[in-house]
Amino acid sequence: MTSSNSRGNRRIHRWCLALAAGSLLLWAGAAVAQDDTMVAIETPAQPDAIPLGTGPLPGATNPESWHRQYERVFARNVTEATLTPFLPDPDKATGAAVIVAPGGGFRSLSMENEGWDVARALNRHGVAAFVLKYRLNQTPADLDGFAESIRQMLSGPRPPRDPGAADAAKMLEPQLADARAAFALVRSRAAEWNIDPDRIGMIGFSAGAMLTLTTALHGEDARPAFIGNIYGPISAVNDVPADAPPMFVALAADDGLFSNQGFGIVESWQKAGRPVEFHYYEQGGHGFGMYQKETTSTGWFDAWVSWLRMHGYLSRAK
Repeated sequence: MTSSNSRGNRRIHRWCLALAAGSLLLWAGAAVAQDDTMVAIETPAQPDAIPLGTGPLPGATNPESWHRQYERVFARNVTEATLTPFLPDPDKATGAAVIVAPGGGFRSLSMENEGWDVARALNRHGVAAFVLKYRLNQTPADLDGFAESIRQMLSGPRPPRDPGAADAAKMLEPQLADARAAFALVRSRAAEWNIDPDRIGMIGFSAGAMLTLTTALHGEDARPAFIGNIYGPISAVNDVPADAPPMFVALAADDGLFSNQGFGIVESWQKAGRPVEFHYYEQGGHGFGMYQKETTSTGWFDAWVSWLRMHGYLSRAK
């Protein structure tokens, strides 16, 4: 007989595969006028990236590689996690900070659209940002092989729902370790970076939103002060703790991965008596991130900033 844990692991595995496929195909909806051709590029210089010391991904054989698509850059086969600081002008710094987790189905990372661009935008509002390049599941080393692996995924059934947070914590053990190490690093250098260690939040996109939610619920010592779930899991979460962080959620109604699944995660936060704000855009697809579009989903970042202001994170703590 199949155990419930095995069923849960298979479910989250299928969900991650669908996320990877959706990340590649649905980003096209976020960048209609942009070229969806994947072109291999040299690994960009990342002089400020700090190794997190969580070790190489067990069993990984393919080296880290990068490509360009939709006029933005992506990383694949990340085997060693890093954290890149983006610090605001000291005169504007509020003391708040955000760890940014790009998406990509745990098979790639949208480093620019859902990472660096987000960090720079936060800096303009006085918030320090740290882009987390977490370890990824291995994919074929060449882009043709990578694309073929995605096509094969699409031939399988879509998962019936998103995985529970407990299942995610087990399946995402390496990535959760990377997130915990990121929080530990930022807190250890908080004085140097002019950051209040009690005002460090996390925002994630798609798979990165799944990692953000998992970190909030199962990250133990990580404990984000607040979280942003941008087109990530929206199924109900059991046993939301009484001290769960305030959560901001943004999703498009035409999202090919998470539309028509209800809004259980919002209701879970409400039932626990925890603050939650939910923006449900008519159009935007999946993966809109920092792309500028004609749809109202483009306004998610301004709404997020307003939410941070409402919670006091755009001014120095008294």
